Amino acid sequence: MPEERRNLIVAIVLSMLVLITWQLLFTPTEVPEADQQSEAAQSGTPGTTPAPASNASPLGVPLPFDSPDVGNTVPLTAPVDRTKRVSIDNAKLSGNLDRRGMRIDDLLLKGYRETIDEDSRNIRLFSPTGSSRPYYAEFGWVQAPGSEATAIPTPDTVWEFAHNSATAVQPGVPITLEWTNDDRVRFEVVIELDQHYMFTVSQRVQNQGAKTISLAPYGLVSRTGTPNLLGFYLLHEGLIGAVDERLKEVDYDDLVDEKLITHPSGTSWIGITDKYWLAALVPSNPEENTARMVAGKRNSIDLYQVDSVRPFESINPGGSTNSVVRLYAGAKEVTQLDNYSEQYNIPLFDRAVDFGWFYFITKPMFKLLQTIHSWAGNFGVSILILTVIVKIAFLPLVYKSYKSMARIRELQPEIEKLKANAGDDRQRQQKNLMALYKKHKVNPVAGCLPMLVQLPVFFSLYKVLFVTIEMRHAPFFGWIRDLSVPDPAGILTVFGWVPWDVPAVLSLVNLGIWPLIFGLTMFLQQRVMPQPTDPMQKRIFGLFPFVFTFLLAGFPAGLVIYWSWNNTLTIIQQLAIQRFDRPKIHRKISKAQ
Repeated sequence: MPEERRNLIVAIVLSMLVLITWQLLFTPTEVPEADQQSEAAQSGTPGTTPAPASNASPLGVPLPFDSPDVGNTVPLTAPVDRTKRVSIDNAKLSGNLDRRGMRIDDLLLKGYRETIDEDSRNIRLFSPTGSSRPYYAEFGWVQAPGSEATAIPTPDTVWEFAHNSATAVQPGVPITLEWTNDDRVRFEVVIELDQHYMFTVSQRVQNQGAKTISLAPYGLVSRTGTPNLLGFYLLHEGLIGAVDERLKEVDYDDLVDEKLITHPSGTSWIGITDKYWLAALVPSNPEENTARMVAGKRNSIDLYQVDSVRPFESINPGGSTNSVVRLYAGAKEVTQLDNYSEQYNIPLFDRAVDFGWFYFITKPMFKLLQTIHSWAGNFGVSILILTVIVKIAFLPLVYKSYKSMARIRELQPEIEKLKANAGDDRQRQQKNLMALYKKHKVNPVAGCLPMLVQLPVFFSLYKVLFVTIEMRHAPFFGWIRDLSVPDPAGILTVFGWVPWDVPAVLSLVNLGIWPLIFGLTMFLQQRVMPQPTDPMQKRIFGLFPFVFTFLLAGFPAGLVIYWSWNNTLTIIQQLAIQRFDRPKIHRKISKAQ
């Protein structure tokens, strides 16, 4: 087999293996993206509320098993006792804080809807206790074992507004809630909210009584029920955090098996992540805090919790103490995560976005795409421009590869002569070939290098389109209203003219317009490449455009647009190189001979 044919086969087979692997292993179950968050918040398994489970927290922090409301099926639209609730409102969030139990348990994301329809509901992040699947953040104190007992706030405690406190949580307007026990120990919580997604919670204690007490403040995020997961191996959904400046990711099912994961110190942040949303605690003193990930069951419903607790501190009569913990509750916007990481010195906070193994490529790729978008105004157009930039960046390598393949092609008569002279002596044949390549400065493996080098770029762009919320619901032109999902204009719906729910068994053949464009450009790209002389190879290569068309049909439309445009640029590039450089290469080979 000619050497350049072998290189071409290697390159194409490698690409095909990558695509087939993604399609077979990483294709998600069919869960509508709009339902992942809303169903997790609103649906549940009906059941009564039994007595609390016997699971006890070694730190005294309330566990989700202790909640008296787990398993109830009150819909979120049911009337809520507003007399004990505090309004939360800024440019990106709206919701309520429950003064009973000091819980932030009702949050909507103003800038994000469940679908691309304008009348679609806003994404719900937190859900109140009493609903079927509570999801909330809670703040309180635990008492040191063996210390002098004093009453502390419980999940049933109703907090009161402090004198002159604001009565709504808004940017620049903190609220102060207080509760005093019979021992004249005053507990106070000050809650602030910025313009985006970060709450700052200050937990203060003033001991106005006659005995020394020992307390530790905690913060927790509790989630009832396992949300509908996309099922992608390359996307983490579950428990997440940064421990000793290393990213810690724990899947829901793994935590169910382990029950409890404790980090005695060094936790910079810890939370629960969905594909696009995050709820995370950020302690102000990571080295002093103990953080945990906890899982359990109640009423056959899985429960998950992350919590962070400071060391116990003795407070003498007349003394006081204060600690601060932050709560991030919102969308995983890369720029905002970066800003918080710098502002509050939060290591690896941007890694809440699952940029994956090629973070060092994927993050810069996203930043470049975002920069282009800042003046292009359309992420689809930005992808086209990014493709041109990538093409220019790889042009020297592609050009070198083409020259190497062209030289091998020109040397083919000599190669065949050497093989004939060597006969069955494979060692002599290989030695003579290497001498010939060295004489003409030819690299026999250079033909597949551009494809191998571009695979991480392809993978990184795939991750950018799939995991960054900036791509979610980002339109292109015409029928492409969301670059992060497959092309909706399938042939079985007459490209959108006859809308109907295509059965799952027919989804593979319901090819969209852009996958068809990709198949056509790949076919044309093959036509401008050197054609195999072997009839079997030619037939195999002829099938590739059809196979790849079906494989890419389920990929995000933005990625298919990128690859189609990449094919088009490759065709133009190949024709230009052949037109201007082939005569030069031919003259060099002739002169060397």
